[in-house]
Amino acid sequence: MNLRIGVLGSTNGTSLQPIIDAIETKQLQANIVVVISNKHDSGILNKAIKHLIPYKYVNPIQENGKKKNRENFDHEVTNILQEHNVELVIMIGYMRIVSKLFTDTWKNKCLNVHPSLLPEFAKGMDMDVHSAVLQSGKKVTGCTVHYVTEELDGGPILCQEKCDVNTDDTAESLKKKVQTLEGKALIFSINTIQLSTNN
Repeated sequence: MNLRIGVLGSTNGTSLQPIIDAIETKQLQANIVVVISNKHDSGILNKAIKHLIPYKYVNPIQENGKKKNRENFDHEVTNILQEHNVELVIMIGYMRIVSKLFTDTWKNKCLNVHPSLLPEFAKGMDMDVHSAVLQSGKKVTGCTVHYVTEELDGGPILCQEKCDVNTDDTAESLKKKVQTLEGKALIFSINTIQLSTNN
């Protein structure tokens, strides 16, 4: 049975493409059944459109112009995931902190990919993480796929992929290096979950 995956993202979703490719070439026994974003113009939604994957934009702003509270927003997202019978949720560049309601609902069924070797540089996002790695003088960085729990970036780790930090690296070049690892780490993690589900 193919694993039904729902993806949450706010940015370009670069790491989504390797997963799509792995599904199309039968390396992964999975289907991406919905992509959800809190940004109507995000690149990750464009990828969904290009590959004919169902997608939804969930507006974080209410009709009165005020922000939706975290629980209400997460409830909307969960409803969409459940409507699509999602079995595993993957966060790829999802620039939102989720509520306890969400982490409880999707306990052991939600993964995030973080652009560092956790627990190093936890709670940072995107370029801030890569800049912090460079400022720290670390010689090695990478990415981490972990289960999403109430503790931000603190859930059990499934997979880490590493790369060297070179003296001429910038935050931008480091981001590109780490992004190439993210797809690999996510595919490994999905395969691991798929195997454990089937056994």
